[in-house]
Amino acid sequence: MKPTALVRRTSARHLLAAGLVTSLALATGCAKSEDDSATKSSASQANEGGQVVASSGTGSGPTCTVDAYGGRKLDLKGATVGFSQSEKEANPFRIAETASIKAEAQKRGVKLLTANAQSQFSKQISDVQDLIAKGADLLVIAPLNSDGWEPVLRTAAAKHIPIVTIDRKINATACKDYVSFIGSDFVEQGKRAADQMIQATGGKGEIAILLGAAGNNVTTERTKGFEDRVKQKAPGLKIVFRQTGEFAREKGQSVTENLIQSKPGITGIYAENDEMGLGAVNALKGAGKKPGDVKIVTIDGTRNAVQGIVDGWIYGVIESNPRFGPLAFQTLDAFTRGRKVGEDIVIKDSAYGRSNARADLGKAF
Repeated sequence: MKPTALVRRTSARHLLAAGLVTSLALATGCAKSEDDSATKSSASQANEGGQVVASSGTGSGPTCTVDAYGGRKLDLKGATVGFSQSEKEANPFRIAETASIKAEAQKRGVKLLTANAQSQFSKQISDVQDLIAKGADLLVIAPLNSDGWEPVLRTAAAKHIPIVTIDRKINATACKDYVSFIGSDFVEQGKRAADQMIQATGGKGEIAILLGAAGNNVTTERTKGFEDRVKQKAPGLKIVFRQTGEFAREKGQSVTENLIQSKPGITGIYAENDEMGLGAVNALKGAGKKPGDVKIVTIDGTRNAVQGIVDGWIYGVIESNPRFGPLAFQTLDAFTRGRKVGEDIVIKDSAYGRSNARADLGKAF
């Protein structure tokens, strides 16, 4: 990923897309709820919450066409799409993301090949190579890491296979190595999380950061946005602890247990995804803390995290919408028809707080 790419587009995040396709501005997606008591199938949830494009690149940044990329025009309905998921689907974000891709492929009658890397980067590389070998004409990749994609890119380039990445970027050249990135402005997410933390703490105290997994742009940019905003707006808020929770609930819990021992007076915790934040809640409960004793701000928008706001354990959640299916297939469809698509397609994310968590719980995934 190019860490500055989304920063340059932060000023454009409130603009509706102007040129991918008319329907790109409002995409209807699919989600699977994390609520353990949910009885609805993922198929029945397919239209519960879609992504809204903040900036498609077609009117405010670089674009790509099939001719510029060196690909070929084709009818998406007759194509085979390969989807590579990066992480174990114990994480609600990944559950919703995969369900969305599958639902949209089924809706469009597109043949879909899928693979799950189970959080192993070497497996993801071999997974994508296998998808190509099985005849994928197009690829949608949710990268585990941003670096190390050269073998896949060489193989795809040799076969002129377009690649769209979702949620995370790869460190390569858009419209040469891959077509488009679809995802959030992660720097902006970090800034908005900082604003919530400042509000929760009054801008004073000691706070900790539960970092996401190393090696990808999401962690780097969510950290940058948060730290820059705290430094700018709340010099009395000191970041005294940083440790990776690897985007996992169990790791977030164990790291927070250590945090409580080393920093018993901690004021707030910024978790770079909901799963780590929920792990932090478990650790605080185990330590005998009460709801609100430590202010927690997270990013994603899972049902359990939003419920945590309702219950008083979490102060706020910045959404990161995982329902990529409609937008990913709209991008592929436009591209294979010869239309311009943005190299960076940035989506708008909402937020949850005490004022809307209960009312908007049904929108969470």
